[in-house]
Amino acid sequence: MASPAVHDLNSLISSEGRDFLIRNNGDQVKISSLIGKNVGLYFSASWCPPCRRFTPIFAGVYEKLASKGDFEVIFVSSDRDENSFKDYFSKMPWLSIPFSDSDTIKRLKELFKVRGIPNLVVLDANGKVSTDQGVRMVSDHGVDAYPFTSEQIQLLKEREEEAKRNQTISSILVSNSRNYLISNDGNQIPVSELEGKVIGLYFSVYGHGACDEFTPILVDAYEKLKEKGQNFEIVLISFNDEDEEFKEALKSMPWLALPLKDEKCKELIRYFELSEIPTLVIIGQDGKTLHLNAVELVEEHGSDAYPFTPEQLEKLAEIQKAKLESQTLESLLVHGENDFVIEKSGAKIPVSELVGKNILLYFSAHWCPPCRAFLPKLIEAFNEIKQKDTEFEVVFISSDRDQDSFQEFFSGMPWLALPFGDERKKFLNRRFKIQGIPALVALNQSGRTVSTEARKLISAHGADAYPFTDERLKQLEEELEEEAKGWPEKLKHELHEAHELVKTRRSYVCDGCDGVGSGWSFHCAECDFDLHPKCALKKKEESKEEGKEGWVCEGDVCRRKA
Repeated sequence: MASPAVHDLNSLISSEGRDFLIRNNGDQVKISSLIGKNVGLYFSASWCPPCRRFTPIFAGVYEKLASKGDFEVIFVSSDRDENSFKDYFSKMPWLSIPFSDSDTIKRLKELFKVRGIPNLVVLDANGKVSTDQGVRMVSDHGVDAYPFTSEQIQLLKEREEEAKRNQTISSILVSNSRNYLISNDGNQIPVSELEGKVIGLYFSVYGHGACDEFTPILVDAYEKLKEKGQNFEIVLISFNDEDEEFKEALKSMPWLALPLKDEKCKELIRYFELSEIPTLVIIGQDGKTLHLNAVELVEEHGSDAYPFTPEQLEKLAEIQKAKLESQTLESLLVHGENDFVIEKSGAKIPVSELVGKNILLYFSAHWCPPCRAFLPKLIEAFNEIKQKDTEFEVVFISSDRDQDSFQEFFSGMPWLALPFGDERKKFLNRRFKIQGIPALVALNQSGRTVSTEARKLISAHGADAYPFTDERLKQLEEELEEEAKGWPEKLKHELHEAHELVKTRRSYVCDGCDGVGSGWSFHCAECDFDLHPKCALKKKEESKEEGKEGWVCEGDVCRRKA
């Protein structure tokens, strides 16, 4: 955000006995020569990975702007020693405050409230701050962000909105210096050859787990569409940094690509408001955006998702609805010869022996701290439910990275599992849209999905949530409301003596037992403190064991009598 303050450049960056800045070859440049220019103060350091990634990008922008003659940049170092400073500064085409002038460097950081790096503060020709968000502006807009004012950014946004209204495949993929794409054999293919086709823009990183899993699925769908003669093409937008990685990615992909590190790559991230990878943006034959991310559609329906129109998506929704209505345990857990789950001993249990039971599918992994924290709660609930209903089972579906980790984690579980690395895991992840772990999916005796939020229900209600149906949850809610009528509206508690706790409906994490809660809490809004009702209302043991005269012993603690 721009500040209304106006700074005198001389007094801002000079110090006693120094009225100059330095270049990386040791030359001195008078500060007075910068008067009347737009000046960027670049706070950065060699030890900072985001700084090292941003500096070459900014240097490229600077080189293009330097020819204007009215823009200069001053490096304000956060390096820890002079050798690191010199090595880092040697890669910069702009000026710097000498590393030895630590007082000026400290003063500038305090004046502009620099809390993180890289940070770029831009002063206009009059010494007024144009922006303290220069890094984001350069990252988003490059040279076009100049002179880094809010008015310029607003103008760019308006142009972008106009471009979206008049979008074509060429406006998306053609740059000032390039009107072609590249094939995996190195040929240049004019973007104009894509006009009139349905295009998938595939944003991906070779070596990233989710991308590497999705690519073969997309290849399969692409090749089937090509065999049918469909008017469809895919363009890879790679976020890899290394040329070798990019070449390896293209080897596995039978489609086209933007050149590595092309200027359009980052522009398209912002243009399509990308938030995850892999992402598959679908552009229709008219050049307009049909779908902002068709990854799930392709995972679920393959080539049948084509041509990704609203009419086709409606048909797919009907197909999906029919699948869910006809879902059985066998349709979920039997794939070819994989028709079993395993015990800890490795013994195979046919899926047929689980038919007719209420099942929890437990997506988890040993490397995941929330999974390890949730496991004891789930085991406690499992044991309680099993005592009431022997026709209940849990199946562990592992996201562990190696067999040993899987085995170690599974060894502490009193239920069944899919074998490590089983291909059914990918199918189940897609079917239930598992985005994070731990996750629990509840299936009824017919194999239908009862809840995909069973983890939350176990955390809130323990074994009482069983069998996780809407009817049971409604009953729990009614019981809770009735019980809550007898609770005080406010109370004091020894775990939070500063303020009274107020009975409040909310979702929270209990500060007493660290358990997840939903519904009623005894809450302090001022301190964001919560206690489960059971923790807040827990009564101390009435009986007290008498110890040595003058002392009272409670549990494993003895206290002197008041």
